[in-house]
Amino acid sequence: MPAPLILVKSPAPTDRLLKKEDKMTMNVLGYATHSPKDDLTPYRFDRREARANDVVIEIIYCGVCHSDLHQARNDWGNSIYPMVPGHEIIGRVISVGPNVTRFKAGAHVGVGCMVDSCQHCAACEQGLEQYCEVRHTLTYNDIDCHDRMPTFGGYSEKIVVSDKFVVKIPDGLDLAGAAPLLCAGITTWSPLRHWKVGKGSKVAVIGLGGLGHMALKLTKALGAEASLFTRSPGKEQDARHLGADRVVLSTDGGQMAAVKGRFDLIIDTVPYIHDVNPYLPTLSLNGTLVLVGYLGGLDPLLNTIPLIMGRKSVAGSVIGGITETQEMLDFCGEHGITSDIEVIKIQEINEAYERMLKSDVKYRFVIDMASLKG
Repeated sequence: MPAPLILVKSPAPTDRLLKKEDKMTMNVLGYATHSPKDDLTPYRFDRREARANDVVIEIIYCGVCHSDLHQARNDWGNSIYPMVPGHEIIGRVISVGPNVTRFKAGAHVGVGCMVDSCQHCAACEQGLEQYCEVRHTLTYNDIDCHDRMPTFGGYSEKIVVSDKFVVKIPDGLDLAGAAPLLCAGITTWSPLRHWKVGKGSKVAVIGLGGLGHMALKLTKALGAEASLFTRSPGKEQDARHLGADRVVLSTDGGQMAAVKGRFDLIIDTVPYIHDVNPYLPTLSLNGTLVLVGYLGGLDPLLNTIPLIMGRKSVAGSVIGGITETQEMLDFCGEHGITSDIEVIKIQEINEAYERMLKSDVKYRFVIDMASLKG
């Protein structure tokens, strides 16, 4: 299941936008949708000229996240049109503002789901910009807090981003395969680090898709035991190839009973409503099931008996902060970890969306943005 973006906010009022003539801009080509029912098509739009702390990036690859589809079709009710999706961005630095020292022209860099935050609240001071208590700014489908321009994403030629929200891509890491690390990778890395997974830990993953396959890879690389819960018997071979030590068919009562009380952490990547109760007995004492894939109410409701009788928890998590994202990328560079991908041309994006709905990808689409010039 591809990773959803789970930082949902209401758009700022459009009457607060500055007039176009009041700000310096650069014209950029991308792909946009103009309503929930429209395909994505070529679209020219304005980005701001670089501020003193900005990095101007030529986009080389952009991953296709399931939240791109949700936002394009207004599934969450907060979409701003026209919309240029994309928040798994790999690019090359074109230029930097005069106050930027961390990046130079020619460097390979990444941009994930956020491009700004308040930088002074309790969350930001802890490096947890994804939980900014004032207002973080999303890479697309949002409004820039400084100049009130709409933010547009990575299905485009280039992007301008504050240097604080740009991360370095380790040398030698496959650039196309690194793109989904900026969302799917960090979404699963953050709970693994928060719950201190390492050697001796026992981790299970629910669902094998964009998020799930990264959770297995990262869990294994951290030295922990990795297991997969799945409803599909045919996924065992793929799961073991990705690092799973065991595969548990969640519809088989005997297999579920065999792992009762086993797991310190369960990462639930399922992006739609589902019953989490069958998994709670498989948690160990003090174990936690963390939801990273689904937004909304649970149905059926949680049965609190297995929670109370084992001090178990059900928690939630989103992407990581910028420091944590850089840590994840460096770890992936050291261990040669990237996403399993299918590279597409931008002209194939609408077909890719339809295939995503059918889970017809292993395990992430990545757009070769050179195709935008074709």
